[in-house]
Amino acid sequence: MNASEFRRRGKEMVDYVANYLEGIEGRQVYPDVEPGYLRPLIPAAAPQEPDTFEDIISDIEKIIMPGVTHWHSPYFFAYFPTASSYPAMLADMLCGAIGCIGFSWAASPACTELETVMMDWLGKMLELPEAFLAGKAGEGGGVIQVVATLGTTTCCSFDNLLEVGPICNKEDVWLHIDAAYAGSAFICPEFRPLLNGVEFADSFNFNPHKWLLVNFDCSAMWVKKRADLTGAFRLDPTYLKHSHQDSGFITDYRHWQIPLGRRFRSLKMWFVFRMYGVKGLQAYIRKHVQLSHEFESLVRQDPRFEICAEVTLGLVCFRLKGSNKVNEALLQRINSAKKIHLVPCHLRDKFVLRFAICSRTVESAHVQVAWEHIKEMAANVLQAERK
Repeated sequence: MNASEFRRRGKEMVDYVANYLEGIEGRQVYPDVEPGYLRPLIPAAAPQEPDTFEDIISDIEKIIMPGVTHWHSPYFFAYFPTASSYPAMLADMLCGAIGCIGFSWAASPACTELETVMMDWLGKMLELPEAFLAGKAGEGGGVIQVVATLGTTTCCSFDNLLEVGPICNKEDVWLHIDAAYAGSAFICPEFRPLLNGVEFADSFNFNPHKWLLVNFDCSAMWVKKRADLTGAFRLDPTYLKHSHQDSGFITDYRHWQIPLGRRFRSLKMWFVFRMYGVKGLQAYIRKHVQLSHEFESLVRQDPRFEICAEVTLGLVCFRLKGSNKVNEALLQRINSAKKIHLVPCHLRDKFVLRFAICSRTVESAHVQVAWEHIKEMAANVLQAERK
C-alpha cells in the first residue's frame, strides 16, 4: 500500500467508522455467537499471497461485526462505560503515523514530555496531592502503561538455547526467551534455526511492532501452561463473570495481565498479515537484512573502520579504529549534523556506533548516502585529531 492508496483507503475507512457509529443504534447490541464462532470462518494460516483491501473490508461485516459487543450502542448498560470520541480516533491515527517508541526523552522528546504534562493535567482534574505530580521539579509523576518488553539490543547477539535450555529444565528454572527485535525474522526459514531450543522454554516473547509491520504497540507472548499466568493474575468479581468463562474453549485475557482493560490489538495483526501475506512479510525482512549487509560491506572496504560484531540481521555495529574518544566525537558530529541519526553502545569497553535498518521505505540509495555522510564526518574528526 503506497501513499496514494493509503489516502483512498483511509477515506473509505473513515467513512466506514463514521457510518458504523452513526448507525450503531440499529445494530444488535450483543452478538448471537457461541465460543469458537470465528475460527471456522477464517483460514487456519495466514495467506501466502496478499488479500485485497476490499476482501478485508467485506470480512469485517461478515466475520468481525457478528462477534462484536457494541459497547457504544445507546442500549449498552453493562460493565462500565468505555470512552470513545472522534478526536481520540484521529489522534490514534497520528500516533501510528509518527510511530515513535518513547522509551526515553532522546528517543522522542515530545512523546515523553507530553505524557508527563498530560498525567499532571489529569492528576489536577482529580485533585491529587501535589506529591503525585511531576511539575517542574517534583518527585512524583504518572505514566501511561502500552507493552511488556533472541537478539540483544546492543549488538543483536544470541544465547545458545540448546545449551541453556536443558540446564534450566534439569534445575526446574523458568526459562523465558525475549526475542523482541529478532523474533520477526524467524518467519524466514533461513533465520528460524536461531530459535532452535525454544522447546525448552516456558515462555517466549517478541514484538511484531518492531519489525513485522504492525504499529506500536503489539508485543506477542506465548506460554506453555497458561494456568501459570492466569493463576497469578486471576481476578473474578461477580460483575465480570459471564456464562462462557468456564467452558474451557475460550480464555479471558484479563487473567493474563495486571491491567484489566486491553486494546483490540489483534486487528492490526489481522490487517497486516492479510494485506502482505507471509511472502510479503518475508520479503520485507530479507530486504532489511540485505541492506544491513550492504552497509557492512561498505564499512569493511574502508580501512579506517572496523566491524565490532557479527552482522546477523538488520543491525551493524561499527567504529573508527582508535580510541573511544574519537568515536564519541564522530557520533557527536553525525548527530549534530542531523542528516542521519545513530545511537551508540558499549562492546567490551569499546564505544561503538549502531547502524540499524529501520524504516519501511529505506532503500540502497539511503544506505549509500548515509555512508558517504559518515565518511565525511569521520574525515573531519580525524583531521581535528591530527591538529
